[in-house]
Amino acid sequence: MKSVYKIFMAHKVTLIPGDGIGPEVVNAAVRILEATGVKFEWETYKAGAEAYEKYHEYIPKELHESIERNKVALKGPITTPIGGGFSSINVELRKRFELFANFRPIRNLPHVPTRYPDVDLIIIRENTEGLYSGIEHEVVPGVVESLKIMTEKACTRISKFAFEYARKNNRKKIHVIHKANIMKMSDGLFLRCSRAVAKDYPRSLTANTSSTIPACNWCSIHISTTCC
Repeated sequence: MKSVYKIFMAHKVTLIPGDGIGPEVVNAAVRILEATGVKFEWETYKAGAEAYEKYHEYIPKELHESIERNKVALKGPITTPIGGGFSSINVELRKRFELFANFRPIRNLPHVPTRYPDVDLIIIRENTEGLYSGIEHEVVPGVVESLKIMTEKACTRISKFAFEYARKNNRKKIHVIHKANIMKMSDGLFLRCSRAVAKDYPRSLTANTSSTIPACNWCSIHISTTCC
């Protein structure tokens, strides 16, 4: 009876529709998920400016408790004020729940011609440190400073996450993307941690390092399927 009960038991999920295009996007996602036949029980909450108007908190206590209880949430886009106002809800949620790995699979869609066919890679980015920490201040009027905080703990953690994923999923190659040629201490730490972690993994998993293009200001790890 227990196994039958588990099959039909609804999965409780925290739902954050967001604002702007958020509700439209989330409603479409909900319809897709429910079309699978899997049962869901949605716990819906507001966050950001809409939540502040009602609760005087950008992330209400009830929302925080719902995510802690359910361990899974579906969130739509939430407006982040530009050049002022409250901090990004995304960044705050990452910090509160230690959501350190931004995991982005990239694959070609079947029967859709593209300039680069057979793309199958994953980008894993550290989400809680670097410039995403949002630590900045005004030194003197007209001069501001943004701090890029990097720790050995976080650099090692994201590296282990990427290498473990690659090993478990039979991926063949990892590229550690950095800017250590310019940011020798911060990105240099990330690079050293990644190289140290790489020593614990088999030779069948090839690790390379690459300096980023100038527009990039974060550290990330790319995982691909082949050795070429």
